[in-house]
Amino acid sequence: MKYTTKAAEKSTVKITLKFDGEEWKAAIQNAYLKTRGRFAINGFRKGKAPKNVIENTYGKGVFYEDALNNLFNENYGKVIDKESKKFTVVGDPEVSVDKLEDDNVTIVAVVPVKPEVKISSYTGMKIKQFAYTVEDADIDAELNRVLDRNARKVPVTDRAAQNGDIANIDFVGTVDGVKFDGGEAEGYDLTLGSGSFIPGFEEQVVGMNVGEKKDVNVTFPENYQAENLKGKAAVFAVTLNALQAKELPEVTDEFIKDATGCETLEAYKVKTREKLEAQAARRANDATENSILEAISANAEVEIPDAMIEREIDSLVKKFEYQLMYQGLKLQDYLDFLKVDVTEFRKNYEEQAKKNVLNQLVISQLIKDEKIEATDEEVDAQIAKQAAEVNKTAEEYKKNMDPRQFDYISSDIVITKLFDFLKANNEMYVEE
Repeated sequence: MKYTTKAAEKSTVKITLKFDGEEWKAAIQNAYLKTRGRFAINGFRKGKAPKNVIENTYGKGVFYEDALNNLFNENYGKVIDKESKKFTVVGDPEVSVDKLEDDNVTIVAVVPVKPEVKISSYTGMKIKQFAYTVEDADIDAELNRVLDRNARKVPVTDRAAQNGDIANIDFVGTVDGVKFDGGEAEGYDLTLGSGSFIPGFEEQVVGMNVGEKKDVNVTFPENYQAENLKGKAAVFAVTLNALQAKELPEVTDEFIKDATGCETLEAYKVKTREKLEAQAARRANDATENSILEAISANAEVEIPDAMIEREIDSLVKKFEYQLMYQGLKLQDYLDFLKVDVTEFRKNYEEQAKKNVLNQLVISQLIKDEKIEATDEEVDAQIAKQAAEVNKTAEEYKKNMDPRQFDYISSDIVITKLFDFLKANNEMYVEE
């Protein structure tokens, strides 16, 4: 077998595989040996008919498809391995037969490959840096969540509903007098003021009394997930069955210890501030890195293969599917509710997928251009740090590590070094 590779349009490579007559004969013979059991020929036991008899009965090309598939499958991977330093395959090939003769068979595969990225500038730029501060109000909000989780629910019978109450309601929604899917429920517990329902709904339940019925008029947002309801005016016939209020516990050191494990209220606030500041630092770092990537990507030129975008869409859809699973839902049920098919749903992720792939390619190109690597010492130091966090020695920790963990640690070090380099070599500013 001889082969050639040639760069083609839109980040693809054309691979031409050429086979001589002997190789083609051997492939046909191999296809015959593997598939002869399929054929029933009068006068022969199944699988025992000679090759020429099968060819005379079913046609000369009866084994061609299997022979071609075998030739391609046996040789394509070898070519990809040999050429791995020249290009990286990122998707399945489009395969065609260019020539099919007794002494000359040519198979062509057009395969998407990781593209080169041309970046005009990535240093000396003015780029926005993010910083988030933790206020006392943030600590109070965390404390309020602890109180809310430990609140006691008490029936309310002597007043109208107000924000913060749990309203048990029946409702039936209609648009132009016609019921719609998902617009009806009985005995539904709705926390008023939580923003769980579409804008305007909860506000109109506030003020209702137990046993009261009321028509709630709302308009679905223009960006509502169900296409058939976007921007539509709707009427919900609501019945308030029961009302409960949350009775918050008294904030004492004893309560804080029982609820959070901290010895005192002050200790809880200190620990909470530390946690929130760590979260704020991570959020600011992520936002800053995104800001850097956006600035650099704006100066990048690249032809992204469709295969890479489709693969990223697959990843985003799968991530969303996992989120639904945690809520006890299936993706198909969700799509049925929205009345959209998978193809239409995937289109929602196209722009995000393109952005993600571009960012990945830019990062990869910058690492290559700057020759950034993770040293053995840096990897060992990170492993030792992780081991110490679980009270193990580095050697003990390494014994249970998956090989992919080593790759992840190495990759994480390289990415960190890249962004440290970019922050140091660009003018980072915090917007006032």
